[in-house]
Amino acid sequence: MIHFEHINYLWLLVLVPMAGVLWGLTEWRRKKRLEQWAERTMFPRLIPDRSRWRPIIKMTLLLAAMAFLIVAMANPQFGTRLEKGKRAGSDVAICLDLSNSMMAEDIQPNRLERSKRVVANLLSQLTGDRVSLVAFAGSSFIQMPLTSDYSAAKLFLDEMDCSMIPEQGTAIGDAIEKAMMTLGYGDEEHEWKKNNNRAIIIISDGENHEDDAIGAAREAARQGVRVCTIGMGLPQGSPIPQFDAHGQRNNYKRNRDGSVIMTHLNEQMLRDVASAGNGTYLRAGNVNSGLGDILKLIANLEKEEFGEAQFAAYESRYMYPLAATLVCLLAEILLFERRNRKWNLDKML
Repeated sequence: MIHFEHINYLWLLVLVPMAGVLWGLTEWRRKKRLEQWAERTMFPRLIPDRSRWRPIIKMTLLLAAMAFLIVAMANPQFGTRLEKGKRAGSDVAICLDLSNSMMAEDIQPNRLERSKRVVANLLSQLTGDRVSLVAFAGSSFIQMPLTSDYSAAKLFLDEMDCSMIPEQGTAIGDAIEKAMMTLGYGDEEHEWKKNNNRAIIIISDGENHEDDAIGAAREAARQGVRVCTIGMGLPQGSPIPQFDAHGQRNNYKRNRDGSVIMTHLNEQMLRDVASAGNGTYLRAGNVNSGLGDILKLIANLEKEEFGEAQFAAYESRYMYPLAATLVCLLAEILLFERRNRKWNLDKML
């Protein structure tokens, strides 16, 4: 398979047919001018050494040289070689809240969709780090173990929705424990080494009703894991939409009294979790601008070698179209437009 290092240069190939059309129009106008002072049947007698096909061949060679030169500029690459290199990075566990309250629309389009966009943006800016995904509501489970395949992570992320966990609630503490498991904590087959190359990012509205989230964050910090939180929602609160079988919103969730249930962003809880976890807290309203703080924290983590990795490196083959360019130019120079023109190689040199 051919790969181009500078594929944008290939857009210049549109200039080749344009140049051919322009030359064709020029030749047509020249013939029209000749016909104004002589009949076309007189051309062989008036211009005996004129060739009909040689100018076309010369222009074809020039256009081919132009095309080959553009391809050479794009640097075609094919034929790969395997190279070995060391892989190093940090481990990041991302915990995403899938409770029903994340469907609230106080931030558009809703808290969950905005959370998934934040995670996708974060994945797009990571380089060399391994990530895992944990889904949680009233309980939690590992959606994806540690991997450096960000494309796979985005596929798993797209599949996450509030229907995945029937047990409702917001068990942030349990999510932190599952995140620690993805980072290797408690694995009997591998010795846990306390170092500063791991982080947990929790994205939630902070309405924790299930467990001791602060205690779990404090324990993670004791093991050298930084815990960051991102708050989704607004403090003034919003009703929780209810959807029919076709996915259309038809009402809002109500309690036993018939009152509409309001869900609020619990910023204090998320701040306390981040503080206990020696991390940082961001609010939904300034996530895009503040995401750099979390990326900076991840960049400042220690980097651990994951072992050697093999990757394919393409071989540059620009010299072949470049050689074809020179051959076309040389052929164009050596081919005269007129049939009977005398020349010798000594005079050409």
